[in-house]
Amino acid sequence: MFRFVLLLGAMFLLQGVLSVIQMRHFSKEFIKLRRRGKVACGRKSGGFHAGAIVMFLIDGDGIIQEGKKLMGVTCFARVTDLPGFEGRYVGGLTQADLPRYGKNLRKAVLDASDTYNKSMAGEVIPEPPSPFQRAGRALAGAVKI
Repeated sequence: MFRFVLLLGAMFLLQGVLSVIQMRHFSKEFIKLRRRGKVACGRKSGGFHAGAIVMFLIDGDGIIQEGKKLMGVTCFARVTDLPGFEGRYVGGLTQADLPRYGKNLRKAVLDASDTYNKSMAGEVIPEPPSPFQRAGRALAGAVKI
């Protein structure tokens, strides 16, 4: 039993270390894009499916210069190029522009477009609740005091 708990702890620690490495890689890629101009980001969490984060380097008119994506289920996912969007207006991307991509990647691209439009309109972009916040709200709603 002790070995099992020790192995479980070691696996948890390894996953944490690999997640930190992934976050550093993502941060470096974001900083590279940010130094070159404005960046529009979109995300879609995946749960047990591959989540996706997209970053578009845009010029002053909202035209996409370069696209990058981070997509996967595990901490081994890395930032890769996202071709096919260069020269397009980020605020005008629609579902029809994204037929060949997976569902979560499409939603992340549409989130980047929506975030850009809200930002240009001066709206505040709300932070989505974390899984713990959602669970807490569900428990609070289920338990009436």
